[in-house]
Formats: sequence, C-alpha cells, structure tokens
Amino acid sequence: MASLAERPRAVGELADELPVSRPAVSQHLKVLKEAGLVAEHSEGTRHIFRLRPEGVAALRDQLDTFWNRALANYTATAEDTEESS
Repeated sequence: MASLAERPRAVGELADELPVSRPAVSQHLKVLKEAGLVAEHSEGTRHIFRLRPEGVAALRDQLDTFWNRALANYTATAEDTEESS
C-alpha cells in the first residue's frame, strides 16, 4: 500500500516494484478492494488502483481501538499483579 499512497498505479507498475508475480499482486489488490482499502478504474486495458482514504481511516480506527484495548488490559493486569505482590 505504500506505493499506492504516493499515487494511483497500474497492476504492472506495482508488480515491477515487488518481488512477487503479477498474478499475486492482482490477488492482493482484489482482497484490498473487497476490504474497501483500494478503488479500481480502467484506462484502456490497464487497471489503475488508488487508496481509498475513507477505507484506510476506518482501518486505522479499528487498529487504534484494538491497540487501546490491549494497552488497557495490559495496564489492568500489571496493576493486579502489583496488588497481589
């Protein structure tokens, strides 16, 4: 996704930058598209992908929520351990 953060790119461009095959890049982009993280449009025979800021923001929100819960649970466990000592 880092390359797509710079600008929209075609599948071939992305595949040229990665150590995986073009079909593998296409598969990954399909999953990202289904997750709402990228959007696709066609220019002739080329499929151009771009990041969807709203999808990335939603992912960030989910990760923040997960991280905050994990930290709260860690803090609670550490405090319980201190009190038990």
